[in-house]
Amino acid sequence: MYTGIVQGKFEVTKVDRKPGLHTLHVQLGDALMEGLNHGSSVGVDGVCLTVAGIDGPHVRFDVMMETLNLTTLAGVEAGSRVNIERSAKAGAEIGGHPISGHVDTKAKIVSIERPENNCVMRFAVAPKWMRYVFSKGFLAVNGCSLTVVNADKAKGEFEVWLIPETLRLTTFGEKQPGDKVNIEVERQTQVIVDTISDLLKDPVFRREHGLG
Repeated sequence: MYTGIVQGKFEVTKVDRKPGLHTLHVQLGDALMEGLNHGSSVGVDGVCLTVAGIDGPHVRFDVMMETLNLTTLAGVEAGSRVNIERSAKAGAEIGGHPISGHVDTKAKIVSIERPENNCVMRFAVAPKWMRYVFSKGFLAVNGCSLTVVNADKAKGEFEVWLIPETLRLTTFGEKQPGDKVNIEVERQTQVIVDTISDLLKDPVFRREHGLG
């Protein structure tokens, strides 16, 4: 599990591409290397990956085909930077919201505005996932816990505002319109929406509540 508080952006130094499998080599800082072991879980741009090997400051992560198809990691190149969060320890403060690292879909950056000391990003996402996006709700975007400022369900777009500290610690300051990001919806919201949707489709529930 993760908290959605990204601990830094780090460089991918090498990508080994094999049929159905990419291996990412990421150079982490000393603080994040402490206590890291083979088999540890690390959030990489919001994707929960397992440490496949450690060579000094370089950490290897294997990314299988399903993950490559679903997330932005297929497009990562040597020299790219990615958001990193170590998995949460028992008793850790949840500064954002609980995140599994199991990405649901990708969203496209529609626009970026930069009012003084702020950054406003607008994203487009498929209708299937937009049903879980609400103003003032949480989303994990490239592993970062963000509050939705505005959700336009008719357009299938939502907006977030980023403070300077978030831009400093993450890769959001490097993004451009048209770039894709990883999205993990907030699980409690998903459960509530799906439960209500299923109830409203159930003929017994509809009959008992006079819904036809």
